[in-house]
Amino acid sequence: MRSPRAERTDVTADPPPVRHGIRTPAFRRLLRVWFIALVGDGIRVTALPVFAAISTRDPLAVSAVAVAEVLPWLLVSLPAGALVDRMRPRTVVLCAHSARALLTAALAGLVLVNQAGVLVLVVFAFLVTSAQTFADSAEQLLLVELAGPEDLDRANGWFVTAETIGLDLAGPLAAGLVLAAEPAGDGLVLAWPPALCFALNALAFLVAAVEVARLPDVVPERGEPAPGDQRSALVRLRADLLEGGRFLLRSRGLRALVGTVMITAFAVSAANAVTALYVVQTLGAPAAVMSAMLIALSLGTLLAARVSPLLAGKVGDGPVMIGSLVLLGAGMVLVGAVPSVATAVLGYLVVGCAVGGWNVLAASRRQRLTPSRMMGRVSSTYRVLTWGFMPLGAGLAGPLAVQTSLRAVFLVVGVLIAAAALLAARALLRVPEPAV
Repeated sequence: MRSPRAERTDVTADPPPVRHGIRTPAFRRLLRVWFIALVGDGIRVTALPVFAAISTRDPLAVSAVAVAEVLPWLLVSLPAGALVDRMRPRTVVLCAHSARALLTAALAGLVLVNQAGVLVLVVFAFLVTSAQTFADSAEQLLLVELAGPEDLDRANGWFVTAETIGLDLAGPLAAGLVLAAEPAGDGLVLAWPPALCFALNALAFLVAAVEVARLPDVVPERGEPAPGDQRSALVRLRADLLEGGRFLLRSRGLRALVGTVMITAFAVSAANAVTALYVVQTLGAPAAVMSAMLIALSLGTLLAARVSPLLAGKVGDGPVMIGSLVLLGAGMVLVGAVPSVATAVLGYLVVGCAVGGWNVLAASRRQRLTPSRMMGRVSSTYRVLTWGFMPLGAGLAGPLAVQTSLRAVFLVVGVLIAAAALLAARALLRVPEPAV
């Protein structure tokens, strides 16, 4: 992806205003972009670790690829958000998806000629996720601009729906069909065409980029550099990051959202870290039960993504967000309190409903509380804090299970989330202050 400039230098006239709303052609096209790119991501996140494991047969190599794939959310996301705030969002998304298409096509070619070693996989994983951090921040801004303030809840509901179907269901299913395309060999030779997975991933990004090019070129309100500002681009970038951080800390509503996300990300990642072991050891069930639980989770998310905007329209988003947190804690407690396959699947269905409701309405509130000129920075900070606390929760889950039990992990997680709901209730029920 080409290096973005710190300030806008185009001299073309701003495009005419676009119509807002989820029923407009522009929003539907943005939704298609999101879905197509997520299908590509779903293919990659399924195929890349499998290819790394089979081609290297080295746990350290597999771990290195996994770390490289998530590291940009901690290292690149913040500066990416600040740079996005100085650029036109359509241009950012177009460049990001084009870069991801080229990177993935190059990997497919290297895989095809057996030149995709560990270093290639690590570099690819880091670069393709780095481009994603730019696309995600810019797409947040496009969503707000194209949906309009009245349709934000429903717009985020559609985006969560697209994310669940594309990333969690369609993408992995497509990769699975490719990986199972040929019969297994002797266990030493790759019997399926791994390059095809990455070629499909590249095609998805290419189609998404073509769709992005047809979006209206919206120009959100920006804060322009002061005339005569002689500071270097790096100094201005640092100032932008500090400005975004100060704004987030001074906003009571954003502080409540960020604090709640930090606690729930910590707690949920702890449960996720021991779920497979819980299924095999505590339930004594086959590993296929894990797939059933994840499907139930996705179905619950899809249901909540459609229902939560309707509920928020009747009772307000605050009560529904608090209810989602309570439901999330209850689902975790159910899994730990009643060790059976049926309750595990039911518990994850409940968790999915809670996750869907929270993700839709929390995103809408965050967007309403954030000025468009800071959307990239606030969105990226939100993501950094989420990813930053997930490894902590996962790391503490093991020692807690050793000292107590696997069931206790789910019970503790449920109680912690319920406590977070109680602490955040007052702030979440308050009518959000408008972004300025």
